[in-house]
Amino acid sequence: MAKSHHRARRCGLILLGLLVPLGDTAAAQTVNFNGETIAIEIGYGPGGGYDTYARVLARHYGRFIAGNPAVVPRNMPGAGSLRAANFIYNLAPKDGTELGAWAASTVMEPLLGNELAKFDAAKFGWIGSMNQDISFCGIWQKLGAATSFQDMLTMETIFGSAGPASISFQHPLVLKNLLGANARVVTGYAGSREVNLAMQRGEVNGACGLFVSSIKSQFFKDVQEGRLKLVIQMGPKTTDEFGKVPSVFDFVKTEDDRKVLELHFKQILLGRPLAGPPGMPPERLASLRAAFMDTMKDPGFLADAQRVNIEGLQGIEWVILRDHGGGNACG
Repeated sequence: MAKSHHRARRCGLILLGLLVPLGDTAAAQTVNFNGETIAIEIGYGPGGGYDTYARVLARHYGRFIAGNPAVVPRNMPGAGSLRAANFIYNLAPKDGTELGAWAASTVMEPLLGNELAKFDAAKFGWIGSMNQDISFCGIWQKLGAATSFQDMLTMETIFGSAGPASISFQHPLVLKNLLGANARVVTGYAGSREVNLAMQRGEVNGACGLFVSSIKSQFFKDVQEGRLKLVIQMGPKTTDEFGKVPSVFDFVKTEDDRKVLELHFKQILLGRPLAGPPGMPPERLASLRAAFMDTMKDPGFLADAQRVNIEGLQGIEWVILRDHGGGNACG
């Protein structure tokens, strides 16, 4: 565990040190996409948080791209959105007509030694992120279920997840390996919607990686009426929007573990990223970035987002731009 902590810390510092603000997108050379179609490959199945965000973006994004191309959202679930990231990096055309929306946690996978992650995170054509969020773990309430994180220290709690690259997989393991929770993860679900159905059927007890925005758009009534109990907040920021829910940092016992958690949760700063493949023409990438930021400020887009209970849209211009230090420092 100590060795993996050291490598994770070293790799994460390299990755997160690459988060730098974009330049002046307003001054970008405009490229005309007239007659083209832009696809957004969504790393999760229909109905989940990532799907909701990407589909709202797709409905408006084309209006701000020169030539007003059609923007089509397509679901490409698999391995916690790793499938979509691999596709965009290795197979998508390098002209800006194939973009991807996946979990921020996916970016960490090659740095942590996942051989199924066939990409260098620093080389994607990073466009932006729709927001930064706060993550929760929740447990579906039925007879005998844990009602708090303290209960989870002794009661086995089974969480559902899309796959190892998603925070719905990583966060329960943080609770298990660092804080001693009696947690187990079942993978293979297409997204949060499927995990929610699995909780209701009794296949799993709960889910982690529940963002504030997803709770509001998918689970708000369940939380309000007590069917889904939020037991812990996972991340560098906290909120009392759903009542007093303890932070993962409240249960840390050693300074070393605190440092590991601080590193791990910095990935949340990437929010809900949008990216294209490596090697895109700079002027095309700059045009897509400028259009993205214009979309984030558009009243019609914001009204549409509010209609489906998406809040906290910020249009974050923080992306991974370059490799510091060179070589594979995480090998």
